[in-house]
Amino acid sequence: MNEIVTKIDEWLWGIPLMILIFGCGVFLTVRLRGVQFRNLGTALKYMVKNEEAGEGDVTSFGALCTALSATIGTGNIVGVATAIAAGGPGALFWMEVAALLGMATKYSEGLLAIKFRTRDSSGNVLGGPFYYIENGMGAGWKWLAKIFAVFGTLAGLFGIGTITQINGITSAANSFFSDENTMTLSIFGNEYTIVTVVVGLIVTVCAGLVLIGGIQSISKVSEFVVPFMAAAYVLCVLVIIFTHLSEIPAAIGEIIGGAFGLRPFAGASLGGTIMLAAQKGIARGIFSNEAGLGSAPIAAAAAKTKSAARQGLVTMTGTFIDTICICTMTGLAIVISGSWADPSLKGVSITMAAFDYGLPLPEKACSFLLMLCLIFFAFTTILGWSYYSERCLSYLFGSSTAVTRVFHAVYIFAILIGPYLTVESVWGIADIFNALMAVPNVTALIMLSGITASETKEHLLKRKKPIVVGGD
Repeated sequence: MNEIVTKIDEWLWGIPLMILIFGCGVFLTVRLRGVQFRNLGTALKYMVKNEEAGEGDVTSFGALCTALSATIGTGNIVGVATAIAAGGPGALFWMEVAALLGMATKYSEGLLAIKFRTRDSSGNVLGGPFYYIENGMGAGWKWLAKIFAVFGTLAGLFGIGTITQINGITSAANSFFSDENTMTLSIFGNEYTIVTVVVGLIVTVCAGLVLIGGIQSISKVSEFVVPFMAAAYVLCVLVIIFTHLSEIPAAIGEIIGGAFGLRPFAGASLGGTIMLAAQKGIARGIFSNEAGLGSAPIAAAAAKTKSAARQGLVTMTGTFIDTICICTMTGLAIVISGSWADPSLKGVSITMAAFDYGLPLPEKACSFLLMLCLIFFAFTTILGWSYYSERCLSYLFGSSTAVTRVFHAVYIFAILIGPYLTVESVWGIADIFNALMAVPNVTALIMLSGITASETKEHLLKRKKPIVVGGD
């Protein structure tokens, strides 16, 4: 199964899809005249200042935290590690490039989510790619909206929302608590430690309890957990960087050299090194910040706001925080430590080794801090993606209580079995569903870019800022 998943993953994440996603980011950056660079300061101010009035279910900051709860997760800790281990340090460079361009993509997603959102018969706000595809591109494109909704549901159920997150949580807990004397249980014909089983059950139960409360419950948990744990994790990585400042230039040299094939590794050819670094960096970057996937606009649509462009700016800060800040620091710590080059380490163990190397603390304390951050990050991602997938399912089948209950049951079951799948197959499946979601969403973003540009121009003119963006 691993071989089949790997082949499909490599085929989907080949040159055509990378050109599509990269091309969308470049196109939107040019058409919006670098909105992500010119307006980053304004976006960060909007991020922490909610509007006093506006229609929606949660605050603008709450919507961002819900989106961040789904993006800040294993991608920032495990995803960066697997990208660098597979593609070399150069993968981090391409991850950053994808993020810079992805900020324009994320901005467009947030804007269109508000522009074309609607309400159901119960008064709940509905929005996301399926609505801006159908309402923005026309009823004739509803088939594309349905395709996105199908892939979005599957991504949450069997990819980025459940299996990868719980697998990362149990792997981290197992690395910290288990040793050669730890009791094991036979499950699905394989041996697993009691730590894996118990932690998996605890997370499954806790997730089920929160999911019952819906978007309001998820938003409240995210607003509390995400800022606190993000700050704690960033502080730990900053300590690693500042206590190893003399090693930063060499690390940056490895990253740049690896990105352009100047430092091939494991006998790879020049072209093979560049391609592998770009492929793994872009794939893991998109997994981490989800720019182009169409997930964040589902949360953005619920924000209390009167301006679509304003929420677009708030939404794009998610990519900045997730990848430009957190992933960059994680990647630097891994490259500095050299843990990525150890073939005996996989997934979270690579980042744990970097923490052990870099933090001036006992090894157990370093591992405990990383484990704690990963558990909370991954747990909030499970919550955020449950909302995304549920919205996708609602678009396909309407607001059906029976369908929602079945969805929750399957979602919780996927969390339950996640710890017992291999790391390779878990990340391969997640990559595949990410790719399938990206195609219809990126198509819509390009076709609706004229509306995005005109809305942006109107918003900036109202603010009387000397910034001009392209229109129709």
